[in-house]
Amino acid sequence: MNIKRSVIFGALLLAAIALRFPHLASRPMHTDEAVHAIKFGTLLEHGTYHYDPQEYHGPTLNYFTLLPAWIASEHTLQQVTEITLRVVPAVFGVLLVALLILYHPGLGWPALLVASLFTAVSPAMVYYSRYYIMEILLVFFLAGTIGAGYRYLRHRRAGWAIATGVFLGLAYATKETWIIFAGAMILSLGILVVLQERSIKALLRALQQLNGWHLLAGLGAAMVVAVLFYSSFFTHPQGILDSLRTFQNYFNRAGGAESHIHPWYYYLHILGYWRAAPGPVWSEALILILAVLGGFAAFRDASHTGFDPRFLRFLTLYTLITLVIFSAIPYKTPWNILGTLFGMILLAGTGAVWLVARLPNRGLRLGAVILLVAGTGWLLRLTSITNFDLPADPRNPYVYGHTSTDIDAMVHRIDAIARVDPLGKEMYIEVIAPGGDYWPLPWYLRAYPNVGWWTAVDLQAPLAPLIIAKPAVEPALLRKMYAVPPPGQRDLYVPLFDHPMDLRPGVEIRGYVKNDLWEKFRDQEHPAPAAQLTPENHG
Repeated sequence: MNIKRSVIFGALLLAAIALRFPHLASRPMHTDEAVHAIKFGTLLEHGTYHYDPQEYHGPTLNYFTLLPAWIASEHTLQQVTEITLRVVPAVFGVLLVALLILYHPGLGWPALLVASLFTAVSPAMVYYSRYYIMEILLVFFLAGTIGAGYRYLRHRRAGWAIATGVFLGLAYATKETWIIFAGAMILSLGILVVLQERSIKALLRALQQLNGWHLLAGLGAAMVVAVLFYSSFFTHPQGILDSLRTFQNYFNRAGGAESHIHPWYYYLHILGYWRAAPGPVWSEALILILAVLGGFAAFRDASHTGFDPRFLRFLTLYTLITLVIFSAIPYKTPWNILGTLFGMILLAGTGAVWLVARLPNRGLRLGAVILLVAGTGWLLRLTSITNFDLPADPRNPYVYGHTSTDIDAMVHRIDAIARVDPLGKEMYIEVIAPGGDYWPLPWYLRAYPNVGWWTAVDLQAPLAPLIIAKPAVEPALLRKMYAVPPPGQRDLYVPLFDHPMDLRPGVEIRGYVKNDLWEKFRDQEHPAPAAQLTPENHG
C-alpha cells in the first residue's frame, strides 16, 4: 500500500471511529442488550458462563466484553456501564473496516477504498456497531472467513487455511445463523466451479485438488475455537452438545413459530426506502444500486482488470443466496440483514469504480463522481439521524421493539424513592409482568439487590413498598392491597409516576408506592400532590 492509499485508508478508519464511539450511553438499553448484559454479569462476577441453546446466542460477545470491563476496573455488574458494553461492537465495527485490507487482490484498491467508505458510513453498519448484540461480531468473523479463505485459494498456504478456520470457529461461537452464511459460501463456490467448467464433474475435480492436510488444519482450527468457547474453556462441556441442539430451536423460529413475522421484501424495504410519516426518509439505495452494477460487472464485463472476476462472482452469488434465504424466512429482525449488506457493500465498491471507468468521457466521469460524493453525503446525514438524532425513535427502521426513553424518568423516580426509604437501595421492590415481559428493567435495577421478579400477583407474598407492574395485573394487585389484608393493616398506595410510562412504544408500565414513602418524597422534592390509589379511583 502506497502512502496515498495509506492516508485515505487511515482517514476512513478515523471516520469509522468518529461515528461509532461518541455518546454510546445516550440511547436506552434494548431488551436484547439488557439480556446479554445480565448474562455477562454472571461471567464477570462469578467467572462462569453456561451456553443456553434456547436463548442468548453464542458466548463470544460475553467473553470479549471482559476485556473493557477489566480495563475499566469494573468487577461487578453494578459497576458496568453501557459504554463498557457497547464499546465491544464499536471496536469490531472499526475492525471490520480494517479487515477489508484482506480483499485488495480481489477488489482492487479503488473498489476497496470505496467499499471501506461505505462500511464506515452505512447507517445500518454504524447503528448496530453501537448495539450490544452479536451481529457486528458475526459479520466481522464471516468477513474474516471469506477474506482469509480467498487468500488461501490464491496462495495455498497452511497459515491462511488455519486463519480461515479460526474465523469460521469464531462465527460458529457467535450466533446460530452462521450456518446460513457458511452454507451460502459453500454453495456459491460450488456454483462458481460448475459455471466456470460447465460441468458438474468439475466439483469432484476441485475437491480432489484440495490439500487434505490444509483442509484438516482449517477444520481443526475451527473446531478448537468453537469447543473452547462453547465449553466455557472446558468448564462446561455440556455447552458443546448444546451448540448443536440449538439448531432445532432456531429452525422453529425461522419457520415462523414465534412473532417477528414480516413479508419477504422486508429487508429490501428498510434498505431501499423507508418512511414512517411524519419523519425523514431512510434509504441506502445507493449501495443497493451499485451492488447490482458490481454483480453485473463480475459476470458481464470481466475485461475490467481492476478486480478478480472469480472473486466478484463468488461475492455476487453469496450475497444473492443469503438475501434470498433471509427474505424467504418469515422470522425477520433488521439486524439479520447485516451479513448480506456487507456483501452488497463489497459489490457496491466494485460497481462504483466500474461505473466511473466505463463512462465514455471525462465530463460524465466527473458527474458520476459528484453523484457518488452526494450519495455518500446522504448516507452520512442518515447515519447522523439514525444514531444521534432518533436512535430510539420507532420511525427509525433500525429501531426494533426498542425501549422507550421513558425508562430514564422511571429509574430517576425509583432512585428518588429509594433515597427517602430507610433501607435505601436495599428496599424491596416487586416487578410484576405477565410472561416475564419486564425487560430491560433487570439492567436498570441492577443496583437494587432485593427485587422480586414476578409473572403474576402472588397473594401470599408480602407487599413491597414499591411496585412496578403491567396494567393487566392491576385488578389482582388492588385486591392484594385492599381486600386481602385485614382492616387496620392496609397501606395506602399512590401512583409512582406523574403520567403514563411506556416500557416500549405501546407497552405501558405502572408504578405504585406506599403513601408514607410518597409523602417523604413529596416533602423532599416538592412535587404536586398525587391522588391515592384506591379501588374507587383506579381500575
